[in-house]
Amino acid sequence: MKTLFVTRAGTRSRTFVGCASLLAAFLFSCGALATDKFAAVPEALQQLVNSNEIPGAVALVATKDGVLHLSAVGKSDLASGRKMKTDDIFWIASMSKPMTSVAIAMLADDGKLSFDDPVEKYLPEFRDMWVDGEQTAQQRVLANAARPITLRDLLTHTSGLGEYRVTDPHWTLAAMVKVLAREPLRFQPGTRWSYSTAGMDTLGRVVEVVSGVPYDKFLQSRLFNPLGMKDTTFWISPSQKKRFVQPIILKSGKLQPAPIDYMYGGAVTDRERPPLGGAGLFSTAEDVTKFYQMMLNHGAANGHQILKPETVVEMTRKQTGNLKARAGMPWGLGFCVVEDPAPMESNMTLSPGTFGHGGAFGTQSWADPTRGIIYVLMISRDKLQPTPDDSVTRRAYQKAVADALDAK
Repeated sequence: MKTLFVTRAGTRSRTFVGCASLLAAFLFSCGALATDKFAAVPEALQQLVNSNEIPGAVALVATKDGVLHLSAVGKSDLASGRKMKTDDIFWIASMSKPMTSVAIAMLADDGKLSFDDPVEKYLPEFRDMWVDGEQTAQQRVLANAARPITLRDLLTHTSGLGEYRVTDPHWTLAAMVKVLAREPLRFQPGTRWSYSTAGMDTLGRVVEVVSGVPYDKFLQSRLFNPLGMKDTTFWISPSQKKRFVQPIILKSGKLQPAPIDYMYGGAVTDRERPPLGGAGLFSTAEDVTKFYQMMLNHGAANGHQILKPETVVEMTRKQTGNLKARAGMPWGLGFCVVEDPAPMESNMTLSPGTFGHGGAFGTQSWADPTRGIIYVLMISRDKLQPTPDDSVTRRAYQKAVADALDAK
């Protein structure tokens, strides 16, 4: 075995190259920590912890090839006082939607479906849909849908589907979409943009029908395993529960535990709950980053071509035309696209063409192809103001990261 002689206190001693490498790495990391240009990121978030805005946060900044910064501040559980750690697990809520969309896109790449297929081709219960018309206290006027809703409509939130009127924590995906299909559409397909989490759940059921595999197993084998997303799941396991971040809400100036209404009364550990593609996933900052690294790498990761490069382009371009969605942000296929950063303060440091998605409790994930930067912010606080996408916390994170990236 090769050896290296290292002089210490005037004495020559023999050590293994491996040990010397470890020492060099340690010394380098100490130096890096001392001059970390991203140090202002956790400092900014810690100020928000100190002011009782959030209980804690995990912040990550990456490129398509590696992580530039990863930090944790505050606490993950106020009751126990447990400190937040960088591998803590959050409910990522609507950040599940891009992953569901990628599942549909993989089946499109396989030639098993097309984005413009009618949903009724795979789910017959969506045939002959009705559309809400004028309503009074005495009557409700319904009209026939001018055309079938398509998979593209669901991916872009232009289908007219709303949300569930009733549900149950132990219904299957098949049962849930049948209930959804009984409700009239809110508008004619393709004529408006209106956010529908249940519509994305419907896409999860399409994946089951087309692939012949339960939705959670499809995601595990085709996306999570190839990307190494080892902590992304629809159900918190007993071993993961100690890393689960307790959701919080601010009431009367005090942070207190908040329920996850999207669990429909089920527990986060309840495996009888269906795998809901609209907002059902739990994950870590590093796992979410791996997903966006794949997207910035033209659909490739770890020797796997998850998506065709042209499919990545299709998913992350503006798809909603002149339909009004969110301020400065039209929709791609399952991804929100920043077309004009100016209308939203949190987006002002991002380049046009940035794509990603936020979650109901403040989690954020964005990829800027122009700068080659991935932004992931993990918090778990309900009712953020003014919105989860433009919260005080996200504004502070984005500004601190931008200042670090622009520093000479």
